[in-house]
Amino acid sequence: MVFLISYTLHKTGQNYADLQEAIKKISGVWWHHTTSVWLVSTQMSAKQIFDYLSPFIDNNDDLMVFKLQNEWHGKLADSTNYDWLRARTF
Repeated sequence: MVFLISYTLHKTGQNYADLQEAIKKISGVWWHHTTSVWLVSTQMSAKQIFDYLSPFIDNNDDLMVFKLQNEWHGKLADSTNYDWLRARTF
């Protein structure tokens, strides 16, 4: 399963590094192409992912986790990014 993780850290000077490292460790199979959006391939549920990442954000931050299914479309300048997407089941 592939999940989209999106976040906004509202506190000025917030360090994204700890949150980003936690996202990478969810399964080790991830894709990060835009500033605060990640795709992660895992057998965890959306709630499990959210609960795992919650300690890395503040109370005023935003964190959303969406399970992706069946369809995607977009434009990417680098064809290797399409290879990652095509290799996953949505």
